[in-house]
Amino acid sequence: MRVITTIEEMQDAILHAKKGGQSIGYVPTMGFLHEGHLSLMEKARGENDIVVISIFVNPLQFGPTEDLSSYPRDFERDKELSMQKKVDYIFYPSVEEMYPHPSSVTVKVNARTDVLCGKSRPGHFDGVATVLTKLFHIIQPEKAYFGTKDAQQVAVVEGLVHDFHFPIEIIPVETVRETDGLAKSSRNVNLQTEEREQAPILYQSLLRAKEAIIAGERDPQKVVALITEMVTEKTDGKIDYIEVYSYPMLREMIKLNGKFIIAMAVKFSKARLIDNIILEINEK
Repeated sequence: MRVITTIEEMQDAILHAKKGGQSIGYVPTMGFLHEGHLSLMEKARGENDIVVISIFVNPLQFGPTEDLSSYPRDFERDKELSMQKKVDYIFYPSVEEMYPHPSSVTVKVNARTDVLCGKSRPGHFDGVATVLTKLFHIIQPEKAYFGTKDAQQVAVVEGLVHDFHFPIEIIPVETVRETDGLAKSSRNVNLQTEEREQAPILYQSLLRAKEAIIAGERDPQKVVALITEMVTEKTDGKIDYIEVYSYPMLREMIKLNGKFIIAMAVKFSKARLIDNIILEINEK
């Protein structure tokens, strides 16, 4: 495995691989890797000749109230985990390497961002889209891998790739869960003991909604009410949002039909947890 810190060196390595006819699979990360990231690497390893991950804490996607300096970092651990997953290259640029001067051009996302987590983080997905545009050009993958735990990000990235005609296939990878159903996250360590016992209720409430839909429920508001009742009664968490939208367009629905997402965010004392399920109904 090779660690690369400059854009020029990364592009040279990719050019060499492409000349050899090798396919490139790419996993973008901000480091502090967990099992969700590792599942993306495993998927990429099984489908490509060369696997590249990037580790870059992107300042453009942090809002004015979010502390960039406190974002967790542990590069030596990340490097060891990447070696275990047989990653070929880690692209590990500095902020100065990625943004050597104020940008003359950035990307603005006009759709799919005014709901769910994007509603409370204005500008966040502009930063995500801008850095991914740069990284996609540098790494030039055939396939890029994203976890569906952050399904809104997947939707935004799919829109970016479609609208800008990137020759990249976006591969969504299922959320990795604990044995009790809780979505794995670096934030889970911040849950107090009682909160950790309550946290699996989030996924259980989504499964309860799925059962109701399979049984014939088609009213999004009633689905939200089912989840709200269960989370409110069985946890001490404060609901940030529970919402149902078409997917990946993230538009409001009067009646459940087609592909859609049921997503939630719940705040505990020191952790904000997100989860979702994506379902599809095909009725005339």
